[in-house]
Amino acid sequence: MVSLSFDIEEFDVPLENGREISFEEQMRISHYGAMRILDIMKRYGIRATFFCTARFAENAPDVVQRIVKDGHEIASHGCYHSDFKIEHLAESKKRLEAVSGMKVYGYRMARMAPLEEAEVAKAGYEYNSSLNPTFIPGRYNNTNLPATKFEKDGVVQLPASVSPLFRLPLFWLGLHNYPMWLYSLLAKWTLRKRKALVIYMHPWEFYNLHEIKDKYALSWIMTHNCGDKLEKRLSSLIETLKKSGAKFVTMHELAVSNW
Repeated sequence: MVSLSFDIEEFDVPLENGREISFEEQMRISHYGAMRILDIMKRYGIRATFFCTARFAENAPDVVQRIVKDGHEIASHGCYHSDFKIEHLAESKKRLEAVSGMKVYGYRMARMAPLEEAEVAKAGYEYNSSLNPTFIPGRYNNTNLPATKFEKDGVVQLPASVSPLFRLPLFWLGLHNYPMWLYSLLAKWTLRKRKALVIYMHPWEFYNLHEIKDKYALSWIMTHNCGDKLEKRLSSLIETLKKSGAKFVTMHELAVSNW
């Protein structure tokens, strides 16, 4: 099973780099990318999961409406991408359900940061996909944690996929920067060995970021193969996985499966 997921958030990366960017510009870039992702999913007949911040959802109801209309899953990415309080767990769920009219089952913490699973359970979530079981310099080292589905404090854990050997990460930066033949090989190998593949990306990656790279001090590894090139890469991956007989499912479907 393959589960594609997208963290639909306001584009606040420039703020991390000490560059000013208006909220309107953050939303414009992410809105563009979200619609582009939805076009790709529709083209291939794939249902995916969209982890939305409540702030994005309330400021882009047309994106949320299309996510729902196209049969995708809405999950929570918190209230805001750059701010977190424990009470945001329950609050974001409530706000997203109000905007979408759908029940929200899953949560993903911004930047895959750790949090107390007991609090996730208390807020009413059935699954959490906030674990990247690899080493990312300056972020986290989770190489000692499980790389497949497990349960903690009553919450199903759905880690992002890493390769069976060396735990090479297969999240968004991998799709940007690995040679495409290597990424496809690792994805198929992981799917064969672990029976499931969880890949996450962001809407702003599908914007031509090289046009604003210098303005917002964006790194090369982020802007490399973005926009049009990334759409081609994702399309190539989908076609490769479809040819291999892979079944595409939402994160909630993966959570309740026998994986």
